[in-house]
Amino acid sequence: MRRKILVLLLCISMAAAMFAGCSPQGGSQTPTPTTPPSGGSTQTSEDKVTLKWALWDYESTPYWGALIEEYKKVKPNVTIEYTDLGSTDYMTVLAAELSGSGSEFDVVTIKDVPGYATLVQKNTLEPLDSYIKAAGIDLSQYGGITDQVTVDGKLYELPFRSDFWVIFYNKDIFDRAGVEYPTNDMTFEEYDALARRVTDTTFGSEVYGAHYHTWRSAVQLFGILDGKHSILDSDYSFFEPYYEMVLNQMRDGVAMSYTDVSTEGLHYSAAFANGNVAMLNMGSWFIATLISSLERGDYDPELCGNWGIVKYPHAEGVEPGSTLGTITGLSVTAVSKNKQEAFEFVKWVSGPEGAAVMARTGNFPALSTEEVKSIIASLDGFPKDEQSKEALEVSNLYLEVPYAPNVSEINAILDTYHKMIMSGEISIKDGIAAMNEEVAKLK
Repeated sequence: MRRKILVLLLCISMAAAMFAGCSPQGGSQTPTPTTPPSGGSTQTSEDKVTLKWALWDYESTPYWGALIEEYKKVKPNVTIEYTDLGSTDYMTVLAAELSGSGSEFDVVTIKDVPGYATLVQKNTLEPLDSYIKAAGIDLSQYGGITDQVTVDGKLYELPFRSDFWVIFYNKDIFDRAGVEYPTNDMTFEEYDALARRVTDTTFGSEVYGAHYHTWRSAVQLFGILDGKHSILDSDYSFFEPYYEMVLNQMRDGVAMSYTDVSTEGLHYSAAFANGNVAMLNMGSWFIATLISSLERGDYDPELCGNWGIVKYPHAEGVEPGSTLGTITGLSVTAVSKNKQEAFEFVKWVSGPEGAAVMARTGNFPALSTEEVKSIIASLDGFPKDEQSKEALEVSNLYLEVPYAPNVSEINAILDTYHKMIMSGEISIKDGIAAMNEEVAKLK
């Protein structure tokens, strides 16, 4: 069911009329041009504007309301009216909404790259390049993310949230084993050896050195950290050494088997909360979950309360801090009657002010500044050791799923054969050969 909120306009008074033209309070904003770079409204910064925003799970996602409230302070003449489309099949529902002639959305939230590809192909999104140029936005501050979602030289979204993968580890397990903690500069060989050193295969008191969720990302995408490969490649042989490492760990009891995890429906959070997993490769979104679950008492602090994070392992010769990432972005719709005002909102949310709001709610913005990292590291419940703070430094961020017109089909193929390899239905070599063959048919 859709829910809407009308953010009340502030500062409408006689004084506003007398002092029209003064800068709005609450943040530093570039004055809104009276003529947009390409199309859209020509309203001035003092006109009352209502922007309609598509998003999901408003009630359970703290940053939606926080962003709206903060923007109200910056642009009191702008009303943000949101529509909650729900998280289930959000991008499919959004595509249907934008395909209809009656769509009135000005700003839409982009949940994933395959959905973004669909909207771009349907010509439902406004190219943002001219707006970005006019605003003087330096795209390099997004660490190369925007390059990976540029389509035929055009960019249709700006990222405002970016999660990246790290290694979560249970300090108590390492302490009991008398083994040093993982570090921010581990090769995969060192990571594998460390996992084996803390493993205990004693029946009834097992300790797993590592844990892998059932997603293909948890195994396959170790192979893209060198910056030379992606899931859009035609030859997936670069997956092979990582499948071998993980399957060997599962065979030796260093990690739970894929079949057991799948059959039990074991969520990665539950696995770590059990207190017998030494290291877990997972996205930074789990930080907020860990902190809040321990605070509420959902997780036993005796089992997993003494935790830390380090940067992802890397292949020999690859820069430490190279990792996988996912983004959430904002786009302006092609049918918006308020394109310039919509872009101003997109720019603010994806800029330094919006990034600070995201960090204060325990989420990782796409724009990672020193202020943002300081806010996250100072959150109650975040580990106080220097290694965990340093783990927030990312050197290279590679999207799990970069843009391609047929990326949804590629995703499905890789997922199918990943499951078959991990469950033992097919060998690593045969599975990779099948991936190569099936993806080649799409090109």
